[in-house]
Amino acid sequence: MSRFEDSDVLVSGDHVREAVAHCVKTLSGVPSAQWRVPAGDLEWTCWETLEHLADDLLTYALRFGLAKPMDVRRVPLRLSRDRADGPENVIFGDAAAGPDGLLTVVEACGGLLATVVDHASPTVLAPHVFGASDPEGFAAMGVVETLVHTYDIARGVQRDGAPPEQLSRRVLVRLFPDVDIADDASSTLLWATGRIGTPERPRRSAWRWYGEPRRSR
Repeated sequence: MSRFEDSDVLVSGDHVREAVAHCVKTLSGVPSAQWRVPAGDLEWTCWETLEHLADDLLTYALRFGLAKPMDVRRVPLRLSRDRADGPENVIFGDAAAGPDGLLTVVEACGGLLATVVDHASPTVLAPHVFGASDPEGFAAMGVVETLVHTYDIARGVQRDGAPPEQLSRRVLVRLFPDVDIADDASSTLLWATGRIGTPERPRRSAWRWYGEPRRSR
């Protein structure tokens, strides 16, 4: 299956919003009791995983609120956990608002990231554990985090969380230049991020993405 031409691979705030809308549609209305089960193969619960997703989207956005993002390794917010094996976050949902309240938090954080990446200079860089990236790269990272964690949670609550095909293709081209798209982009993204395996491509035990600007490749 062919990859996008270079002019077609831009990932923007619209794609972040699209991914978040997929998350909200997939997970809305799940009964509260189901949110305490593990999210797929993760050690975190479905609730914790959704909090982690909101946290990712917010902290990606905050990087571009700085005048000189590369001068600050991370925005020094206080991190905490609700339990020893849970994710270390700056964001936690209000339990009284329930799962749909936490989905609202995800939507707000995704909207913030979408707005920030669309208004940041396309040449500005911000640090990431996998290397410095530009606003487009962080938009793509936000999409990947949203799609794969929606899939994780959907497995736990027994819903269909397959990532949308076109969004999957865009982020594969942007962040996974080492991965060939086989069969379909949705399953390839899940394979690339260590979620599934096939007889032809065993499940990955380690993986990463490549966020450097496309112009530097």
